[in-house]
Amino acid sequence: MEINQEISWISSGHAIVQPQDGSKPVLDLIDGAKKTIDLKMFTFTSDDIAEALIRAQKRGVKVRVMLNPARSSGSRANDDMRQRLEAGGIELNWSSPDFAVTHEKSMVIDSRLALIATFNYGVKYFTLTRDYGVVTEDAAVVAEIAQCFEHDWQRQPYSRPSHSALLWSNSGSRVLMCSFIDQAKHTLDVQHPKFVDAVVLDRLIEAHGRGVRVRVICGGKHGISTWDILDTFASLRLMTRNGIKVRKQKHLRLHAKLLLADEKRALVGSMNIDRSAFDLRRELGCFVADPKAVAALQKVFDTDWHEAGEYDPPDPLGVHLVVEDDHPHDEELVHE
Repeated sequence: MEINQEISWISSGHAIVQPQDGSKPVLDLIDGAKKTIDLKMFTFTSDDIAEALIRAQKRGVKVRVMLNPARSSGSRANDDMRQRLEAGGIELNWSSPDFAVTHEKSMVIDSRLALIATFNYGVKYFTLTRDYGVVTEDAAVVAEIAQCFEHDWQRQPYSRPSHSALLWSNSGSRVLMCSFIDQAKHTLDVQHPKFVDAVVLDRLIEAHGRGVRVRVICGGKHGISTWDILDTFASLRLMTRNGIKVRKQKHLRLHAKLLLADEKRALVGSMNIDRSAFDLRRELGCFVADPKAVAALQKVFDTDWHEAGEYDPPDPLGVHLVVEDDHPHDEELVHE
């Protein structure tokens, strides 16, 4: 059964691919700003981006930065950056307390263009992880992100407009993601590290059942918290048991959140496939139909798929006994 939820699309934009592109696209956006920069970020530790923002502030650009105060674990990654940016004259605010966590990663430049990303602003996300971003000058999209930034800054509620190309959590993003899945006719490619939502799982299995070729790239155990590991591996096993092909990301840590449908449309954003991401957190994603942007994302997925190893997801009750030593443990890289 299809939801038939109304979806609009970003028809003009370009993709950023990490780690190939590094921090340069972000620096170029900041260095090109003439009037304003509004940045909302979950984790911000990047020295070069911090210095670029301070340079922008000094040349007369009004820079506002909204940072998430603490991870779900309680650890605080942004305290030092807040002090550093404030010392550089930048206006700072913690993200809205209406949300358990603000996991959104967005930036608006001069009310003219916007970056919607899956990556945080930190060295590891420009060098070690598979991540994506979308840059667009779509006026309605840019205005919507700017408006939500203002509402969160002022501690005011925000409602997603109808016919939007954006997904906002915690406001209907689960339904919209499921609608994207339901509209796939031939192929559906999923590159996500977490699978902790039974509704989306059901939709993926249903897509395979109606003849859609579904491919899933997961990240194995890396970055999966102890409270998410049972559901993630149970979901991966259910998908393989129902005929969906699952492989594990090779060479890079998987931090991306990407869905591709029929090689023509993409869903890129900050939200994991996770109940909390849909229901408790501030998250942002976008629906993309720009042919060049989608082709770039599809090319990376196809390359990652062919390089990925065949993966037999372990029993979730015994997954703690499985050693995955392809990447060193990083206690700071835990998927929210």
